[in-house]
Amino acid sequence: MRYLKLFITFFLLTTGFNLSAQQAASNQKMQWFADAKLGIFIHWGIYSVNGISESWSFFNNYINHDAYMKQLNGFNAAKYQPAEWVNLIKESGAKYAVITTKHHDGVALWDSKMPNATTTVKHSAAKKDLITPFVADLKKSGLKTGLYFSLPDWSYTDYDGFTRDRKRYDYKQDPARFKKFQNYFQGQLNELSNQYNPDLVWFDGDWEHSGEEWQAKNILENLRKVNPNVIINSRLNGHGDYDTPEQGVPVVRPASPEWELCYTMNDSWGYQPYDNHYKSSNMIIRTLVDCISMGGNLLLDIGPKADGTIAPEQVKILKGLGRWTQKHAEAIYGTQAGISNGHIAGKTTLSKNKDVLYLYLDYKTKNGILLSGIKSKINKIEVVGSKAQPYTIKLNETDYLLNFKEADFDSDVTVVKVSLNGPIQLAEDKQETLSLADLYAAPKQRGLTNLNLSKLATNLNSGINVFQNTSLPVDGLDFNPGINNVDQKISNWVIKNAEALYKTGKGIPSGHYQGNTALSADKQTLYLFVEGKPTGPVAIKGLKNNISRIRVVGEGTMLNHEIYNKLYWSKIPGIVYIPIPEDKLDNELTVIAVLLDGPIDLYREKVGAIESNL
Repeated sequence: MRYLKLFITFFLLTTGFNLSAQQAASNQKMQWFADAKLGIFIHWGIYSVNGISESWSFFNNYINHDAYMKQLNGFNAAKYQPAEWVNLIKESGAKYAVITTKHHDGVALWDSKMPNATTTVKHSAAKKDLITPFVADLKKSGLKTGLYFSLPDWSYTDYDGFTRDRKRYDYKQDPARFKKFQNYFQGQLNELSNQYNPDLVWFDGDWEHSGEEWQAKNILENLRKVNPNVIINSRLNGHGDYDTPEQGVPVVRPASPEWELCYTMNDSWGYQPYDNHYKSSNMIIRTLVDCISMGGNLLLDIGPKADGTIAPEQVKILKGLGRWTQKHAEAIYGTQAGISNGHIAGKTTLSKNKDVLYLYLDYKTKNGILLSGIKSKINKIEVVGSKAQPYTIKLNETDYLLNFKEADFDSDVTVVKVSLNGPIQLAEDKQETLSLADLYAAPKQRGLTNLNLSKLATNLNSGINVFQNTSLPVDGLDFNPGINNVDQKISNWVIKNAEALYKTGKGIPSGHYQGNTALSADKQTLYLFVEGKPTGPVAIKGLKNNISRIRVVGEGTMLNHEIYNKLYWSKIPGIVYIPIPEDKLDNELTVIAVLLDGPIDLYREKVGAIESNL
């Protein structure tokens, strides 16, 4: 018995050691990916000839398969310069690229030797291997190599799937034929692995079969024979290393330690000449900030033309992104998810050892920026990219007011570096409730009016409305708070924005909007409190409702909005962007009213890979 106990103890110790070693190896394998933060996705294929949906256009019967495949004759790659692509990708600040080697249409962009393969070498006007020179230049540049590979092949005669309405055969009734397909796509994967030794393989289309039918374990085993540290995305029926949400920027941080948002610049993956719904560089930069603040990566897509050139709109976005990433590199790469919401009106990240807090501000203000709840001692505060130090007022033991000069602000997102004396410690979250007397009291220091309004907005956001039991009318007229020696700016602001204070209740949960919010009593009007002068349109994520109208509170001015990345097949809402004219911004705190088609309804579900496009 004694020897049995010793054996069990030894077994448990060695098993624990092996598990720890495996975990350490996994963490080490994922480290470059976790540090990279930005990658570029490339959707290039014959679909760029007609500028139609990649593969889906024939699957959904928008065009028949024969007509779709005739695009091979126009896919010439005549102006393809892979080195220029790599230079542009590197200039954007990306640390890796993922290129489509084969989409669901089955057209291989490399010289696949598998029998009956459709390739750009043998069947397209280009008559060449398009992957090899790109990967060679990518590796030469020091960027990591990612290869996209579609598991389904809707053009391969021994694959069961063909179009939405037509199947070639029932794979369960003809396993021998399906086995031919399994050998075919496994062979192609082995070619890619052996020829290019990718750092990352990006699978797609796993919804059509189970992990067993895709032979997922065999795929992983073969890939790891060539590169034990190869990283796999989550679209291999649960066998991947990280989550890949598509188009919808997560509202809350995904559960996976590593994750990556794949995201288009307009509404299309491949090149479509009439899709001009491009986001601005500002919007893309802020999306990158959104991702890194939650510990994730952004995989931003470009869709080259059939001749191999990249549309000028896409080049402009990449260069605008590159301007920002080059200036703020220390606050991007190698950072981790930031602190909880509520400490500042903006996003945050932390350095690896958590002794540096980075603040991301997508607005400019002369009123100062409140940083609250920081228990750690602050050694230094400076603006990344300029080393400018703000004039800082320490309000109490944990709260600071940071004042910046106009020249300190970046045109897109300003980054502030807060250096601490050790790993960050946060004060307990205690809601400071303002009384009417505190709100209206003339400030003891000049320029602190906005601070009280920010606190008021924070109170409203958490459901504390100091005006609830007062005589404040909805239009604010003739309201007398009964306070002596009032701050006239506060009085004027309250009267102007009374609508947002009259019987309003708790705002929406954090993650949907960057700042504070409140809801009308019927929950059909959402009030957004907008700090300073935004550098671009303000954004709302996860709003299921239709918007009836948007206006500036106290002004009545109607505002337009645009929705980006709303996919017809996905239940995830697009992002609502609201541009606010500069001349309609309040000097203290702007309030925007968003009237909805019913009580507010928010999307706030777990982020996974992606649902089927079917």
